Amino acid sequence: MQRRSLLKSGAAIALGAPALHGFAQETVTLKFHTFMSPASNVWLYIHKAWMDKVEKDSNGRIKFEAYPAMQLGGTPPNLYDQARDGVVDISWTLPGLTGGRFPRAEVFELPFMMKDAEGTSRAAWEFYTTMMRDEFQDTRVLAFHTHGRGLLHTRSKLVKSPADLRGVKMRGPTRMATRLLGHAGAIPVGMPLPAIPDALSKGTVDGVALPWEVTTSVKVLELCKYHSEFPDSSPALYTSVFVMSMNKPKYESLPPDLKKVIDANSGADVSAWMGKVQQDYDPIARKQAIERGNVVHTIGPAETAQFQKLTSSVDEEWVADMNKKGFDGKKLLATAKSLITKYSKNG
Repeated sequence: MQRRSLLKSGAAIALGAPALHGFAQETVTLKFHTFMSPASNVWLYIHKAWMDKVEKDSNGRIKFEAYPAMQLGGTPPNLYDQARDGVVDISWTLPGLTGGRFPRAEVFELPFMMKDAEGTSRAAWEFYTTMMRDEFQDTRVLAFHTHGRGLLHTRSKLVKSPADLRGVKMRGPTRMATRLLGHAGAIPVGMPLPAIPDALSKGTVDGVALPWEVTTSVKVLELCKYHSEFPDSSPALYTSVFVMSMNKPKYESLPPDLKKVIDANSGADVSAWMGKVQQDYDPIARKQAIERGNVVHTIGPAETAQFQKLTSSVDEEWVADMNKKGFDGKKLLATAKSLITKYSKNG
């Protein structure tokens, strides 16, 4: 009996050995890459917070190598392809940095579309899953969201109306943002975020379009004395769309329980959380601008209406562009607006 028991125990150990060995190999390290500064709110309170939660939810079996500020090389427009090609495992970037490549995603960047980032981000996720999943089919999309209310920051001239933008070189982050700036009367300059401090210092641009929260990480509060925002009663001048993507083969290589961890930290709720965290830091940066003695101006209702009228043709151009590409532009625009109304706190 003792011999049989020992044999059974030996067999159990032998059968169990591969499983134990397999379990030991299940720790996975993922490379996360983005252009955001390591001092930025987005990096500290979104990216790092997200990675920390994934590591905790996986009981430490998912680890991250975290690379802000393009530390692995390339430029911000390369980030989506880096995730697609497996240069990195996960990237976070603006699809709009590669103008025209993700045309349906641009609908959320049209002028005067959004009021709050949390609701608009939830709307953007649903729009992605129902209207343009194929546009990002090369990667596994983990989050799709927007930032808070975009506004204008200028070095030496306060913008109170569209007339004040004439001849002013204004940086925009994406094709839609530069287009609306041009329609509003400015000289639009496309430029990724990391280039802003140098461009403002050298006078390459006279101002920038940005949400409040990111101004602190690119020295805008130091380099721009004037800030022009639109009233809360109006939708924001613009917002930008962000995508966090994972390399498909890397995701598929994960064991089922670790896939579940990634899945649980992806989707609508995570997208809404990312948008909310970004917008939550807007009033903090705004307060810092006022404390520096900068001028913060709220554009009046009549002037806001002027901006809306001047930029309304951007919507029409986008719809026509979608129609040329074989999509129903009006339906796409109407769907995006309906989803924003559905999820936004202010309707």
